[in-house]
Amino acid sequence: MAPQWLRILDTVMSVGDLALSTRAKRSPAAEGDQQLAAGGGALGQLETRLTGVVVAALKEAFDRDSRRLDLEHEQVTAERMRAERALRLELLRQAGDRELARLRLTAVMALASWIGTLIFSARLIAGGAGARVALGSAWVVLLAALGLSFAGQAGVGDALARVDLDRDQAVPATLAGKLAPWFVVAGLGLTGVAVLMA
Repeated sequence: MAPQWLRILDTVMSVGDLALSTRAKRSPAAEGDQQLAAGGGALGQLETRLTGVVVAALKEAFDRDSRRLDLEHEQVTAERMRAERALRLELLRQAGDRELARLRLTAVMALASWIGTLIFSARLIAGGAGARVALGSAWVVLLAALGLSFAGQAGVGDALARVDLDRDQAVPATLAGKLAPWFVVAGLGLTGVAVLMA
């Protein structure tokens, strides 16, 4: 690209030198003003045409460069928007993975707590009616926590499947996902009450 500009610049300078040399020859003190005037007219027309050609070539080169710069700007803008969209998608995916991991941990805690209460069940069932009711309530609440955790995982999966990158900034936590840890805590609390009643 640089050699083109150098050639254009060289042509413009040559035309300028040609114009200056013809003006120097056309001084009023020189002999044969009429002949120079007649010759200068033909040379002037040549100068004018060459200048017009050079100006047109420069304008065409500038227009071409302007179009190329506009195209490059559009490409850079499109690439930047694609990168931003990919970043938003990756951040949403990571947020969804964190929420799913939290809900899976809640499900494991609920299941482990329920299995843990089975260890005490023989002793608690032999106890009074209150202990049996508390143990049964704890089992129901812990199994509900397990179900809520699974429902929350399904809700997060659905939210990730229909994510809109233009509007969504984070994966919304579902109501079931928010309630599941509290049900685990309530189930463990009821188990503790059952142990104290036995």
